[in-house]
Order: sequence, then C-alpha cells, then structure tokens
Amino acid sequence: MKVIRIAAALLIGADGRTLLVRKRGTQAFMQPGGKIDAGESPAQALARELHEELGLVVAAEQAQFLGEFSAVAANEPGFEVNCQLYRLDVAQDLVPAAEIEEVVWIDAGSVDHLHLAPLTRDSILPLYRQLIA
Repeated sequence: MKVIRIAAALLIGADGRTLLVRKRGTQAFMQPGGKIDAGESPAQALARELHEELGLVVAAEQAQFLGEFSAVAANEPGFEVNCQLYRLDVAQDLVPAAEIEEVVWIDAGSVDHLHLAPLTRDSILPLYRQLIA
C-alpha cells in the first residue's frame, strides 16, 4: 500500500476542546495538518499547514510531539497515512482557509454525529481523551 506522510495537530483550546477540520469536497473530519514536503521536518510542515489552513502562526518548536500513527487514508483510496502527531494549545480564534470548508470544536464526549477519518476515530481521539482526562 502506498503511504502518505503527514504531520497533524491535536489542537487544544483554552476550554479543553479539540479542533477538527473538513476539507472542501470531502466528508470526513480530521485533525488539521497535511503532507510533509521534501526537505521539511514534520514540525515545519505542521507550522506551514496550520498557517495555510487556519491562519494560525506557530513556531515549530512550540509543537509537542505525541507519537507516530498510521491508518487507512480517509480521502485517497488505496493509500495509508503515516502521521507525526503534535499537540498545540491554542487560545486564538481560527478561521478556515485554503481547502478547509468547515471547522468544529469537540469535547471528549460523543462524536457519533460526525463522519471521522479512520486515523482520527481510531488513534487520535482516544489519545485526546486520555490526555485531558
């Protein structure tokens, strides 16, 4: 299976909720982030993507590495995503930009009403619930 290398953020707001995004033309909500370009570190890719997608300006060194996770890609059939996940605590308002159509803040409760990417559903949200418990 082909692998897409991405960096993603577990963004945690001042109220403890976390942010999910949905890209234009897709159904699945997932963590903000994106593909790591050649010559970029995962943290650099994350900082670039957060700026492009949400207008969020962060320094790469602010991101706290949480681990590496893999899952079937939500939007690219036949691909797997390999994700370097980072935690960032944010206080400012975030505005969807670039390919992001919708953002939603969720808490550790039920997200059954949302269509979630496999990586988000199976790996990242369980970790989020442990972190804020």
